[in-house]
Amino acid sequence: MSDLIASASIDRRLAEIVGPVIEDLGYELVRVRLMGGQTKTLQIMADKPNGGIEVDDCAAISTAVSAVLDVEDPLEEAYTLEVSSPGIDRPLTRLKDFELWHGYEAKIETRDMIDGRRRFKGQLAGVEDDEVLITLANAGPERETMTIGLKFDWLSDAKLVLTDELIAEMLRARKAAAPDESQFDEIVTDTAETAPQEED
Repeated sequence: MSDLIASASIDRRLAEIVGPVIEDLGYELVRVRLMGGQTKTLQIMADKPNGGIEVDDCAAISTAVSAVLDVEDPLEEAYTLEVSSPGIDRPLTRLKDFELWHGYEAKIETRDMIDGRRRFKGQLAGVEDDEVLITLANAGPERETMTIGLKFDWLSDAKLVLTDELIAEMLRARKAAAPDESQFDEIVTDTAETAPQEED
């Protein structure tokens, strides 16, 4: 399984446990995060390789992950399992995410100070070897635009910024992935004929 950005060691351990299970089902693990609180929440974000994960997919992942966590038992405290899609302003946790979302705006945080700062916001410019490239506006002494490279290992958090361009792209992708309506009608009709619902 490819490396994920995970700041806590428990999150990395959990990713090692649940990642292979999710991949065996044909999905990709986007993020694992154990959230604090009176009852801890284990938040798992997953997606299809081409995007478009649905509620039924999340339910299938939840069932499989629950089974393996019961066996491995990595958490001593009680917790609630939450499986979700990454959403539009999705976290960027794998090196390939920064290539995939090339051209879109993102916020990136590093573990340590880099040139006096830990937070960077700009347009993703792809990857080069093990570095994430990001184009910063109004950077440098003359406030010019400049592209910098941040080593993937330096990153503690990264996510897309919700912009009109990102929303438009998500809507386009969702429309392209939608099933043909005439086929859907056929399936519904066949189902209705072969398995009629009993009336109360």
